[in-house]
Amino acid sequence: MTEFVVAIPARHAASRLPGKPLRLLGGEPLVLHVARRALLAGAREVWVATDDSRIADVLDGLGEVKVAMTAVSHASGTDRLAECARIAGWSDETVVVNLQGDEPFAPAAGIRAVAQALVEGDAPMSTLATTVEDAETLFDPNVVKLVRNVRNEAMYFSRAPIAWHRDGFARSREALPEGHRWLRHIGIYGYRAGFLQQFAAMPPGQLEQVEALEQLRVLEAGFPISVAISPEAFPPGIDTPEDLARAEALLQSMAAR
Repeated sequence: MTEFVVAIPARHAASRLPGKPLRLLGGEPLVLHVARRALLAGAREVWVATDDSRIADVLDGLGEVKVAMTAVSHASGTDRLAECARIAGWSDETVVVNLQGDEPFAPAAGIRAVAQALVEGDAPMSTLATTVEDAETLFDPNVVKLVRNVRNEAMYFSRAPIAWHRDGFARSREALPEGHRWLRHIGIYGYRAGFLQQFAAMPPGQLEQVEALEQLRVLEAGFPISVAISPEAFPPGIDTPEDLARAEALLQSMAAR
């Protein structure tokens, strides 16, 4: 198995769900669920990069998880993880998996898959995708879609429904036309620590600013991103109170099985 570390950015002041890492899911802070998922994946090290001591405090019970206290001023999770990498002292060749702090159901196989995709591909960065199952998801601007080429590298990420099925959507947008598989982006990334520093130092690109998607900075700068299909179901992360309510229902249904 590829050796890798997991770094989890956990900012307290999330715009759509303030205090998100400390919001309760199943009676426990969200960040605890995510950290446990990282541990289950077999990472060599698991770090949480945060800007708030309250988040650090709730992780005290997980002795295997290390905390990097990072600057409040970071504009993105990538910037926060770049500082975490410097604090941790990782070599430039260290494989880093960026597991978002709002992914309490991230499957261990999916976390490992993004590390494996990085090592097996030629791109300096990797990520995951899964199939879009319905038209509502495809047309939801909060769900990021992507297209990839024959080398399984991303061509583009968008909040818009790409590719646009000209004839099918002219008839109806209530159901997915047959004959094409759309992909939903899963916000988990792999890169070596050296490229993480390079990524964080890049100026934001125009496409990134238009779509509000940080990964577009890498494509616009001319670097490829490998895209693997998640080997297991990878439920969407939590961005809103409605997402949190759905996650609570999912957790209860899983416990009842």
